[in-house]
This record gives sequence, structure tokens and C-alpha cells, in this order.
Amino acid sequence: MTQAPGKRTARPGAVLGLTAALSLSVAACGGNLSGGAAGGEFPSGPITIAVGQDPGGSTDLIARALAEGLTDDLGVAAPVVNTPGANGALAANEVAGQEPDGQNLLLVNASLTAITPLAVSEDEAVAIDDFEVVAGISRDDYVLVSSPASGLETLADLEDAGDDLKFGTTGVGTGSQLAQELLFNQAGISGTAVPFNSGAPTLTAVLGDQVDVAAIQLGEAIGQIEAGELNALLTFSAERNEFLEDTPTAVEEGYEVEVAQYRALVAPSGTPDDVLERLREACEAAFATEQYRAFNEDNLLTAHEIPGDQVVEEWTSSLESYRSMTEEYGIDLGGSQ
Repeated sequence: MTQAPGKRTARPGAVLGLTAALSLSVAACGGNLSGGAAGGEFPSGPITIAVGQDPGGSTDLIARALAEGLTDDLGVAAPVVNTPGANGALAANEVAGQEPDGQNLLLVNASLTAITPLAVSEDEAVAIDDFEVVAGISRDDYVLVSSPASGLETLADLEDAGDDLKFGTTGVGTGSQLAQELLFNQAGISGTAVPFNSGAPTLTAVLGDQVDVAAIQLGEAIGQIEAGELNALLTFSAERNEFLEDTPTAVEEGYEVEVAQYRALVAPSGTPDDVLERLREACEAAFATEQYRAFNEDNLLTAHEIPGDQVVEEWTSSLESYRSMTEEYGIDLGGSQ
């Protein structure tokens, strides 16, 4: 689903209000159905949503916004629990080992299953097939940014720089790293990846000229872009982002680089069909609320509310496509950096 064109900035106050409201939510009664692994009612109590990233980041905020809608529809609290580490693999493995009764869910980034497997061993890789997908949620585009002091305002400036550039990434095996590795290789730009552990420190590194450029999710960088504190060189979406209409895409510049962050809600493998269907109904109800739609707009997120089987198909296809491209260009995402 595509939102109406327009340029908006994230409103921190709205996000803080949402988080505060959620933290005060309590379990209510109603909305139960007969089912679950033990044949009891669902939901039987609070539904925990795990997030493999730090509080305050895009994934965490999306989880909290969705949790509020689930609480309203299911009648139980939906606390968000953050277990950051390994690009989200720690939280994913923890949820995968939970009882498949629908009471423990995971808000997962596509990069964990479509990109990180290219940077870690087979034993460490997380597959989307390891879970039951409740629903796809939204898309978050990456934007390549630089500080005004760098003198880098366009892709042509990067191509003409000559020196070995430092490009900041939000972590090893992330979409931020993959997008820049592909662009630099295809454009013949000499560069060295400098990994951080999330978007916030990466953004700080660009603002402080510790790195020359970085690929950051648009919602995390738009404030500085609009304030003139960052240059937006290009995005990595298939088409121009509606919130950065004057910024070209890598595709427009002649390079085959389409990388975005998608997210989905998943449950442990083996979760009963009736429980999954009830969760899907609750997600649809949450997506339809004015409050959730406003959250997407405020945080520059494009709705991508698709069925679980389509999520599996898209993310699996992306993994194979990215694997082919990294092999073609000799890119080692897990190399020493």
C-alpha cells in the first residue's frame, strides 16, 4: 500500500506519547478463542512481542505501535521486550524456542533472514521458514547521506573522490552494508566499511565526519536532512521515495542496487492455524486504525501489509538475489572489517 505523496517529519512527541500509553496498558478481558497448543483459550494472557534491536529504534517503535493495536483488538496487554544482539538473531532464536501457542511473537527485520545469512555461518543463519509468519508490516527505505563539510553532494562526487572512502554501516550483514557494498563495487568506488551497531551511532559518525557517507533508514535521518545538517545523495529504493522526491535512486543513476528494510510479525513454528488467523485479524484491525496510519506517516514508513506466504516468498527471493549479486561482485559481507 502506498501513501499519498507528501513530505513529513517524524514527531518525537507523538512517539513518546505512544510509548508512554503502551507502558501503562493492562490486560483486559475478551477476544478469546478456543485453541492453542494445549487446547486452551487464546489469548490466555499477555502476548509478548520480542524485538532484536535497541529501544527507540525504528523496529522497536513499529513493534510498540502495533502492540497497542493488538491490545485493543485482543483485549490483553502486548508488552515489547528488547533483546538486542547479532542483528536480531538472539531474539529470533529465543522466540523460535518458545511454546508455539501464540503468546510469544517476534517483530523481525527482513535483513536478518535475507542479508545476514550472507555474512554468518550456516549454523548461525536465521531462516524465515523457521517461523510461522503472521503478517508483513511495512517498508523503510535507506538513504545515502554525507555531511555538508565533506563536500560530497552527489554520486558523481563519490565517483570523482579518488581516495579510499569510509562508509558507515548500521552493522555487519545489514541492508545498510549490502546497499553500499553493491553501489561501490558497481560504480568502481574505492571504499572501506565502518560498521556500527545501529542507525543512531552511524548517524552520529556522519555528522561528526568520522565517516564520509553512510546508508541510514530514512526515518532516522530525515530531521537532519531537512535541517541541512546532512546531504541526501540517493536512495536505494526501486522508485523515488515520496518523502525525498528530489533525491534520485541508485537505479536512476544506472546501478542495480535495490535494498530496503521490510518487517513482519512472526510466531514459533507449529503455532496452530486458528491462533495464527486470530492474530492476523488483530493485525488487520490495528493496521486500519487512524492512529497506526498516522504513526506510519509520522515515521516515513510505507505500509507493506501482506499475507504471511507472500512475506516468505519475497524474503526468500531477496536472499537468493542478494547471494547471486554478492558472488558476482566478489563481496564478502562477513569479512574482517
